[in-house]
Amino acid sequence: MSTASPSKSGFTSDQVFRFLTSAFAAFIAILFIVMLSVLWHESQPSIDKFGFSFLTSSAWNPVTNEYGALIAIVGTLLTTTVAMAIALPISLGIALFLAEISPYWMRRPVGTAIELLAAIPSIVYGMWGLFVIVPIMASSIEPWMYEHLSFIPLFSSPPLGIGILTAGLVLALMVIPFIAAITRDVFLMCPQNLKEAAYGLGATKWEVVRDVMIPYGIKGIVGGVFLGLGRALGETMAVTFVIGNAYHLSWSLLAPGNSIASTLANEFTEADGELYTSSLIELGLVLFLITFIVLSLAQFWLHTSNKKRGG
Repeated sequence: MSTASPSKSGFTSDQVFRFLTSAFAAFIAILFIVMLSVLWHESQPSIDKFGFSFLTSSAWNPVTNEYGALIAIVGTLLTTTVAMAIALPISLGIALFLAEISPYWMRRPVGTAIELLAAIPSIVYGMWGLFVIVPIMASSIEPWMYEHLSFIPLFSSPPLGIGILTAGLVLALMVIPFIAAITRDVFLMCPQNLKEAAYGLGATKWEVVRDVMIPYGIKGIVGGVFLGLGRALGETMAVTFVIGNAYHLSWSLLAPGNSIASTLANEFTEADGELYTSSLIELGLVLFLITFIVLSLAQFWLHTSNKKRGG
């Protein structure tokens, strides 16, 4: 067995490789700390003035210098929840079909189409949502929901076409290709002998998927899901086109709303005061922390699940 030969400076190739990869990993950690520090520092005037009430206030009035993040936070969480509720089952279904059910000749063209959809810029999704999805929602889907489901608070607002539900639907269309492509690759990596052994024991296709493929690739599946979740949380232009950009707190999915990213996109270039700018930067800090907390909880859940399974 060969060993790494030392260079003239006394370092082996393994040592150089370890140093470089460690430096790359440290760069990510340093970048995270620097971004958090800059956001915190630039948000200081807003933090000093509003404190914790910034997170619980629904006021947003540049004229009176009153700012609160509640409407934007609620809009962000609602649109993301709607998007993931729609995208997750569809993405898993696409991935399972391509990995286990579809004819071999179909896998490549359908897989290529999914990857092309993932490459479409978000502003194109936003324009398409505005000119195609919004009229459909306003003319048929939302009126039906309002007529039959208005006794439920989630559907209690008059249908306008734009709003939280439409934004969530556009987000779902954006994240489906990401989750489906990653999950398909994870399923294809499952060893064939494991699946053949399960089939040999009399397992059905669903049992092989449930008991072999999903447990084998759970880390990759969760990684794909939360990659899509991270994009949904921070998406800007597509949401800005169809969410309505209204500073009105409503729990109805049919009502116009706002999100953190759309607020920043609409107002950052117009912010002309220190407190106004600082409040917008604090919104960015809140989004940064929400994303970090959600992904950390996902990693904790995955680690706990692996320990329970003995992994």
